Amino acid sequence: MKLKHILIGFGVLIVLLLGANFAGLIGGEQIEKVTVDKAGDKKVVETVTASGKIQPETEVKLSSEVSGEVTELLVKEGDVVKKGQLLCKVRPDVLQSGYERAVASYNSQRASVASSQQQLIQTQANFVNAEATYKRNVELYNKKVISASEFDAAKAAYLTAKANLASAKENVTGAKFGLEQSGANVKEAGANLAKTTIYSPVNGVVSKLSIELGDRILGTSQMAGTEIMRISNLTSMEVNVDVNENDINRVNVGDSASIEVDAFADKKFKGIVTEIASSSTSVGTASTSVDQVTNFSVKVRIIADSYSSVKGGAKDLPSPFRPGLSATVDIESESETSLAVPIQSVFTGDKDKSTDPMANAGNDQNQDKQKAKLTDKKVKQYVYLFDNKAKTVKKAEVTTGIQDDQYIIIKSGLKAGQQIVSGPYSAIQNKLKDGMKVEETTKDKLFSTDKKK
Repeated sequence: MKLKHILIGFGVLIVLLLGANFAGLIGGEQIEKVTVDKAGDKKVVETVTASGKIQPETEVKLSSEVSGEVTELLVKEGDVVKKGQLLCKVRPDVLQSGYERAVASYNSQRASVASSQQQLIQTQANFVNAEATYKRNVELYNKKVISASEFDAAKAAYLTAKANLASAKENVTGAKFGLEQSGANVKEAGANLAKTTIYSPVNGVVSKLSIELGDRILGTSQMAGTEIMRISNLTSMEVNVDVNENDINRVNVGDSASIEVDAFADKKFKGIVTEIASSSTSVGTASTSVDQVTNFSVKVRIIADSYSSVKGGAKDLPSPFRPGLSATVDIESESETSLAVPIQSVFTGDKDKSTDPMANAGNDQNQDKQKAKLTDKKVKQYVYLFDNKAKTVKKAEVTTGIQDDQYIIIKSGLKAGQQIVSGPYSAIQNKLKDGMKVEETTKDKLFSTDKKK
């Protein structure tokens, strides 16, 4: 019985070994299944992706220049306002009394000017009389009719009247300057009083209201006081994104962009780059370190025609977008139509795959790592050519250009129509070798085989 059991077990083992050999698991050469594509002309659009917030192109922050209690608030958040429209009032009691004092002082100075002018008229009359008396006394003195003392008295009276006339003229001039000063004080007090009434400086929408009726606000003309509200022109919106320092040199004013807004997940909008910051967002901050990520602010205007047919969103506003919505922007930095292959077909030859600790990592991680290396022009890059007759692959060095999410431009090393291995990515990176025998298959069969495994 024992011998029988041994023979049966030996027979089962032989059957299993024959089946494994037939399946290619042991013995013989294992053939890798791959997908094949032809190198050909493709339009490749290189993009720079960044995220940010939607904001109005024009946004005015209103602050009061005077302190006090808000006594009137005539708008609410979301209201559409016109330039010159009354928005709110601050209690004007103190400034009103100051204006009235300035007006009273001005009126008093006007009376002083009138009094000085009347005094000048009287002084001019006295001078005319003294001058006539002096001239008569000169003739009489020359004829020896009057004494020297009488002549001297007439001359002194004349000179005194002349000095009084000059003094009266200067008094009138001084009174007029005083009147101008009082008038300037009235204008200043009136301007300060006018600051208690706040009007809209532009057309737009009240996008943010920071006060309530009865609040006390701080106002100052030297620095920013309490922010009262923000008025935004929502007919022209933009996305303010942060672009990494490695990508900023590829972005130019006027570049087209595709915009995805989280609130409109099923739609894409068109945009155009309107402004690129000269300095990074970290410049001027209190704490900056070498390890800190350096980004540059880029503004992308949303083209109105791209959202004119959108029915959802902010129905009560000029555009469907509300300030502060999150958005992702793909800026088209460069495009080229030339010989291209799938991006996963290109691999680098700067490492020994058998000793690479990342060789067995997930495909997504490896692919991201590979894409990063493709941008390094110092690293040699290769593709596997497929020999349809011999069913083998051959390693060929290539030089590459720009790339997008699917294809990469081949500048040299390939010709149009040549067949190259396009998948699977794990096989290209870790399994295929120069001269290795392969089996051509389709993506559908390849993926179905992977699912079964």
